[in-house]
Amino acid sequence: MMQISDSYNQKNSLFNAMNRFIDAVKNMDQTVMVPSLLRDVPLEDNGDVKVAKSGDEVIPATANGTAYFHQDADMYSSYILLKSIRHDIEWGVLQGEGRSKERVGVTEVSRVDGEDDDLEKLFHYHLNGLHAVLSKLTHKANLLTTRYKMEIGCRN
Repeated sequence: MMQISDSYNQKNSLFNAMNRFIDAVKNMDQTVMVPSLLRDVPLEDNGDVKVAKSGDEVIPATANGTAYFHQDADMYSSYILLKSIRHDIEWGVLQGEGRSKERVGVTEVSRVDGEDDDLEKLFHYHLNGLHAVLSKLTHKANLLTTRYKMEIGCRN
């Protein structure tokens, strides 16, 4: 028999966070019948995913050659990015030549090979970060779906 705490923990698992994101993007994709209508429509949510800045220059991180959200992104670029991330989660990401080791905004956690404590810390660091990013991306997909419906005049 499953206890309440087990149910709570399972609800907040990485697997469920990924499924919520994938479902939100699938819903967005099914709702957005004409993606080109999203071009030049600004993102009005102040909770946009930010990118790292170097001095006064904005440096967008990339996934599959697509820029992550930044201050000047429109809904169309966000739509394309969300679909790209969903594809990476479902089908995996390129390794080696297709990807750079460093990502903007990602800090390298140093570890000594062979020390289990460091591997565990590294795992939990990235697990927490991934969970937080998936939650923000799920919110972004739901926001985009709602905004699209508002733009085309759909009430539901």
